[in-house]
Amino acid sequence: MNAAPLPLWPSAAPGALGDKPQDIPTLTAYLPAPEKRNGATMLILPGGGYGGLAGHEGKGYADWFVAQGITCYVLQYRLGTHGYHHPVMLNDAARALRMVRSFAKRDGLDPARIGIIGSSAGGHLASTLLTHFDAGQADATDAIERESSRPDLGILCYPVITLGEFTHQGSKHNLLGKNPPEDLVRFLSNELQVTKETPPCFIWHTVEDQAVPVENALLFASALRKAGVPFDLHIYQNGHHGLGLPMHNKIAPPWDADCLFWLKQRGFIPAAAK
Repeated sequence: MNAAPLPLWPSAAPGALGDKPQDIPTLTAYLPAPEKRNGATMLILPGGGYGGLAGHEGKGYADWFVAQGITCYVLQYRLGTHGYHHPVMLNDAARALRMVRSFAKRDGLDPARIGIIGSSAGGHLASTLLTHFDAGQADATDAIERESSRPDLGILCYPVITLGEFTHQGSKHNLLGKNPPEDLVRFLSNELQVTKETPPCFIWHTVEDQAVPVENALLFASALRKAGVPFDLHIYQNGHHGLGLPMHNKIAPPWDADCLFWLKQRGFIPAAAK
């Protein structure tokens, strides 16, 4: 079951350039049946080069997670093709995570089992929040802003991580515009921003990916290793960019089974779940 999209802010979003649908970031809920829900929640950030949002990496993932008993929210964040640049995308993702945590408390779910999954440029946005979160504003009049924006774990699918040598140029341009300052490029090269406080991560990529080089996943995993952050890294030889789930794309590697195993290990879903 899914509900109508819910705006992230009750009035115009901070930095909005208009009032068209493209200017209104939203969350769409995908809910398991009450008897199936296991208390965990997943915030889903579709990819699309910061220029679009891929449905199979949004609703497609949500349907799969819901079947595992996980409550899901798909974020429609603002895009470079509509005139938006950093920090708008990060602000949208942080607000969404705070909302999802607030909803978990409201709905009797576990506010300490809030995951985030992102693919491609959505993986960059997810990894940005995984390395640039905050504890919330304790004295905020808006109760949602008092919530932490730190995910409890992250799932990164063929992610853009770096804005350096191995970046995806289209994503970088849509995120930062032309000729961004070097300090901003470094700030959003997320392999350089990992600390011991970065949440545990599951990362997968393919060697054959011609759009986003596999080095992105390797750089992030190496940074997690150095910081002592737990992670699973799965590098599959075959497969092009943007594969999504094997159930939707039969040539995709079996990352879904590997991910479920990891989520059970992390206590995110019950070990008995299929």
